[in-house]
Amino acid sequence: MSRGNQDNLGPYRLLNLVMTGQTSQVWEVMHEAKRERFALKMLLADFRKDREQLGYLKHEYAVGTALKHPKVIRIYEIGADRGINFLVMEYFAHPNMKVWVRRGLDAIVHHIPKIIEQAAESLSYFNDQGWIHRDVKPENYLVTADGDVRLIDFALAQKKRSGLMKLFGGSSKIQGTRSYMSPEQIRGDALDQRADVYSFGCTIYELLVGKPPFAGGDSNDLLRKHLRTNAPSVDASNRNVTPEFCDLVRRMLAKKPADRPDSMDKVLRELKTTRVFRITPRAPDSREKAENTG
Repeated sequence: MSRGNQDNLGPYRLLNLVMTGQTSQVWEVMHEAKRERFALKMLLADFRKDREQLGYLKHEYAVGTALKHPKVIRIYEIGADRGINFLVMEYFAHPNMKVWVRRGLDAIVHHIPKIIEQAAESLSYFNDQGWIHRDVKPENYLVTADGDVRLIDFALAQKKRSGLMKLFGGSSKIQGTRSYMSPEQIRGDALDQRADVYSFGCTIYELLVGKPPFAGGDSNDLLRKHLRTNAPSVDASNRNVTPEFCDLVRRMLAKKPADRPDSMDKVLRELKTTRVFRITPRAPDSREKAENTG
C-alpha cells in the first residue's frame, strides 16, 4: 500500500504488514473510532478481481463469523474500500507452528503436550460445527511461546455430508496442501472429518519430528507416498516420544479412513489420557522466554 490517505481501509488504519502469502496480505490494523487492534486480510493487487479468490474470502467470512471458541481465531467483518476487499479478524501476534519448527522447537518443547491438546480441541470444535477444514497444517496454527494456540484459515472449509448427501453427494474438488493431504483428499473422494484427522496426524508428526511424515522428489512422488507408503514411526526420529503416543499418530496416519480414529473428538479424548514424552522436557528459564518473545 502507498502512503498518505491510502493508509486506511474503511475505518481501519494500516499499522504493520504481518505476512504476505501467494494471494493475500495480512496487516495489523487499528480501528480508529474504537481504538482497537485487529488483523486485516486483503487480496494482493493481482487478485482483487479474481472471482475464485473473492469467493474464498467471502466463504472464510461465512464460516468464521459463526465460530466462537477460545482456540479458534475470531472473524468479525468483511468489507471493501476503493475496490479492495478485506476480512477483519482477531489480532493474535504470534508465529505459526511451522515457524516454531524451523526455529528448532527448544523454546516451546516443554509446551508441546499443551499445544497438541489445544490444537486438537480447536479442530474438534470446528468439525463439531459441521465443517471439514481441509487444510490442517502447521502454518494454520498460531502458537504463543507459552503454548497457547489459535486455529486459522477457513477458506477451503467444506460442509460435512450427511443423510442423502453421503449417498449422492459426489466427489470433492482436490484442494489442500500436499504435505498434509489425506489419501482420499488426493483422490478427490467425498470427505468426512477423518480427512482432518489424517492431516492433524501429519501436523503433530512434524511438530515432534521436525519435518512432515513424507518428502518427495516432486509433487507427484509426494502424493504417491501419501497414498501408498507408511510413515516412519515418530520414535524413529524422536526417542523421547512414548510408544502409546506413537501408536496414536500411526493410527491417525492410516491410509484407510476406517482404520483411523473416526473423529477429532475421539482423538482429543485419547490425547487427554496419553502421555506424549517419556521424560518431560525442561521448561525454558526467564532469559530464554524473553529471547523468544522479544
